[in-house]
Amino acid sequence: MTSATVIALQGELGSGKTTFAQAFGKILGVTENMHSPTFIIMKIYNVDWRGFKKLIHIDAYRIEKEEELLHLGWKEIVKDPENLVLIEWPERVEGLIPKDAKRILFKHER
Repeated sequence: MTSATVIALQGELGSGKTTFAQAFGKILGVTENMHSPTFIIMKIYNVDWRGFKKLIHIDAYRIEKEEELLHLGWKEIVKDPENLVLIEWPERVEGLIPKDAKRILFKHER
């Protein structure tokens, strides 16, 4: 069964997760300014890139329970192979992250 591509962006506050998401969105053709969806949790952008039709940027930092992400339609989001999902703070909803998710770890250079 095909499903969405999920990329989990992990790292400390200020380590570059949102900056990465913005650059990634630009590559996919997003023309609007991509701001961190910290307060709205999820932002959906229409794209047309290698079979993907939607770039879904999620910031799970403010999520306290995994059920909150489920209420935003998570199960439907991850079922659709035309969705490319970037999720910041995946550790907040670890039980919902697909096993085949790609993971990128961001670290501060000292």
